[in-house]
Amino acid sequence: MTRALSLLNDVFGYPEFRGPQADIIDHVVGGGDALALMPTGGGKSLCYQIPSLLRDGVGVVVSPLIALMHDQVAALTELGIRAAYLNSSLSMDQANAAERTLLEGGYDLIYVAPERLLMPRFLSLLDRLREKPGIALFAIDEAHCVSQWGHDFRPEYIKLSILAERFPGIPRIALTATADSDTRVEIVEKLSLQNARQFVSSSDRPNIRYRIVDKASARHQLLEFIRDGHQGEAGIVYCLSRKKVEETAQFLNANGINALPYHAGMDAITRRRHQDRFLREDGIVMTATIAFGMGIDKPDVRFVAHLDLPKSIEGYYQETGRAGRDGEPAEAWMTYGLADAVQQRRMIEEGEADIAHKRLSHARLDELLALCESATCRRQRLLAYFGETSPPCGNCDICLEPPQTWDGTQAARQALSCVYRTEQRFGAGHVIDVLLGHDTERIRQWGHQKLSTYGIGRDFSDKEWRAVFRQLVALGYLEVDVGGFGALKLSPAARPLLKGEQTLTLRRQADKKKMKETRRVGPAQALDAAGQILFERLRTWRGETARAHGVPAYVIFHDATLAAIAAACPRDVAALSRIPGLGAKKLEHYADAILERCRAHAAEHLMPEAPPAAPEPPPSTSSHPGLNDTASLTLTLLESGLTIAEVAAQRGLKETTIYSHCGEAIAQGLLDPQDVIQLDHEEVEPILAAIREQHESGEMRLKPVFERFEGKYDYGLLRCIAALL
Repeated sequence: MTRALSLLNDVFGYPEFRGPQADIIDHVVGGGDALALMPTGGGKSLCYQIPSLLRDGVGVVVSPLIALMHDQVAALTELGIRAAYLNSSLSMDQANAAERTLLEGGYDLIYVAPERLLMPRFLSLLDRLREKPGIALFAIDEAHCVSQWGHDFRPEYIKLSILAERFPGIPRIALTATADSDTRVEIVEKLSLQNARQFVSSSDRPNIRYRIVDKASARHQLLEFIRDGHQGEAGIVYCLSRKKVEETAQFLNANGINALPYHAGMDAITRRRHQDRFLREDGIVMTATIAFGMGIDKPDVRFVAHLDLPKSIEGYYQETGRAGRDGEPAEAWMTYGLADAVQQRRMIEEGEADIAHKRLSHARLDELLALCESATCRRQRLLAYFGETSPPCGNCDICLEPPQTWDGTQAARQALSCVYRTEQRFGAGHVIDVLLGHDTERIRQWGHQKLSTYGIGRDFSDKEWRAVFRQLVALGYLEVDVGGFGALKLSPAARPLLKGEQTLTLRRQADKKKMKETRRVGPAQALDAAGQILFERLRTWRGETARAHGVPAYVIFHDATLAAIAAACPRDVAALSRIPGLGAKKLEHYADAILERCRAHAAEHLMPEAPPAAPEPPPSTSSHPGLNDTASLTLTLLESGLTIAEVAAQRGLKETTIYSHCGEAIAQGLLDPQDVIQLDHEEVEPILAAIREQHESGEMRLKPVFERFEGKYDYGLLRCIAALL
């Protein structure tokens, strides 16, 4: 674990592991299979990235979305890790070049879609990869896609069990943030992970505040919600239909909110352009169907809003989990009304699934409706669905503004009786008109003014009756007849309530008011006025740098890291290196630019000199000009008398990587080749001749040289010999 922690510190820039990360990494590095269930933002990626760097060979990562692969590879490249992807975005020449580099041992991690991995040609490529340079592990990301009952089902995931059959002995780790107990059973069964160790973390996202409001004018409610605490922040707004996505984006833009639509009906170029803008620019709100989201690794999404009811708690949890991936405060907000429940029931019944699937879909919708109508902590309900217990969270609308309850027995009986006496043929709107004694053409047409229930509900308003009916549907006393155009029907559960054999407590319709407690906001809000100025300057610099590199801004630094820099305002590299999130490679690339801004800010605001930092070893770059920090550290350790193997073990890196550092040092004239290339002159000459032939033919690849000598010489050693030319 010392090697893993060294990598975490030096490469990724974090001081310690979180939650079960250390145990998972230790288990996989040791060759064990694993199923890791960790919440979004919990650091799942490190659980396969670090083992891929510690084990011999290449880590093969199965990922379902191209956008996710691109962002992960960009982030790893920024850290100095050799990573690439193979997917349909590459031309044939690019794909062939990536495959050659892969077989030459030029990558630490390779990302691939399940569809490509299952192709016979790629499986053959993996067979060759296993021989040399080796396969460190297989990581199956978003493993819940294997579930046939889930909303993200991908048929190709079921076939990934071939990895266990074809590559026994190579560890596999399946990872997901979204899996109830049934889904976990499916993952284990379909991916042949019966012997895998399961690491099940809490599904809790304590930084997310959950709010569910009664639907009135949904778009205007959304606008008020954004203006009331999220103006200028990134967010996602989910809508059920493509039309609603487009209309909501237009409405927000017309009201000064920078919004973009995204749905499957748009052409691929426009979708990609909108997605890229959302990832690369600050403060954009994406209005979308559920076609958007999975694989979107943007850490600073400050809110996720639902204008329509999702299909299940699992879907709701996954979609809301896209907020606050950086661990900073975020908000999950949803409007909900009776029509949402009716619409979801209709969609289930009109779908093409079999009876068993429909029954399960109805049950999952029932769980979500119970969450919406809950009079107790939202988080408790949410976590209970995933089999966890929790005290009241203090960070949801129920905890912050506990709803009033009342004895709704009599009102419920009146509502149920009116449904019965109108022959269970009408929706809630008409039944409420009868209860309120309205004189409408439809009531006169059906003669409902003559019913005993006509006008018996005048003690309540239309809004209050809608809340009663919504709860009766959610609690299972009324059913929606999808085939009958949304007509309400009595369920078997209604009989004892109508006969006076049971009572019913309902939530009172909430009056519109502000929450008592001010909404928690993003990472920079704790900064003082001067800190805010520096934070914004750092964000501007980050945006410019990201555009120059062609990557999303968060790949350079997360908001939380910039806020920590702004709070500390470091004036030297030693102080900057203590900020979490700055590994050696990022310090090498960005320290000068950051410190320039911090020093200027300190001078402008007359800040006192920073206290002297603890003594640091002299930077390797001053001792070894021409080498980056990580290669220079390797050379320093070799100069102290350590062997290649000992340096690799101490630094937590592969020997191949250490040899690459040596090749750089040899090329700069800083290392005697004989200290590394422990071969006789007669043995080195034929290798040099083979490498020269490659260079003269215009080929710079080492694979033909490796194959000419039948794998006798390691790629790392060949790189050192090539540095002699």
